[in-house]
Amino acid sequence: MTTTQRLMQAVAPIWDAYNTHPFVLGIQNGTLPQEKFRFYILQDYLYLQDYSKAFAIGVAKAKSLEIARLFAQYIPVMDGELDIHSGYLAKLNVTQQELDQTPRALDSLSYTSYMLRIAYEEGEAEALTAILACACSYQQIAQRMVAARPESVQNPFYGEWVQGYLSEGYAASNQVLLDTLDRLTAHYTEPQLAHLTDIFTACSRYELAFWEMSWQQKL
Repeated sequence: MTTTQRLMQAVAPIWDAYNTHPFVLGIQNGTLPQEKFRFYILQDYLYLQDYSKAFAIGVAKAKSLEIARLFAQYIPVMDGELDIHSGYLAKLNVTQQELDQTPRALDSLSYTSYMLRIAYEEGEAEALTAILACACSYQQIAQRMVAARPESVQNPFYGEWVQGYLSEGYAASNQVLLDTLDRLTAHYTEPQLAHLTDIFTACSRYELAFWEMSWQQKL
């Protein structure tokens, strides 16, 4: 079993809960109230700003130029995800002033603080593990949405969101990260792998908390 297979197996019940959460189901079915999505898109935009910093820290933590370049190339990749958000920010009439004045919700702040602490204090593989829960869970969520409701990609409002995380480019970029983590940790001992599992599980739990935070519109 590879490292990433082990991680995915450990968090399977948590990830299953994503697609049964009312917020995610609302996107899938096109029934999510737009004010809830507006809260989410604001908070996720702010989250992604900190998320990109984890890649930047990974550049400094990398033990080889190859891995440093890998982390570095994903910093501008974040612009593609931010483009999805920017389109919705325009649709929802969110101004730059509102973005600048929006406080980070406590659950989001706790999540990014944990992720950045892992990146600062630990190694390249641990930083990558903390990053992966967000990237890969969104891909799975979109895939399961379409499997359950194929027309979700055609929803006039939420279809763009689903398509963004369903794209071949998004899946390919995630696969590079997964393959890299497997390679970096091929020699890891059982205690080291258990620690990676703890990190991945914590970040997966934070992802579920983010969906609930958005549903409740809780700062």
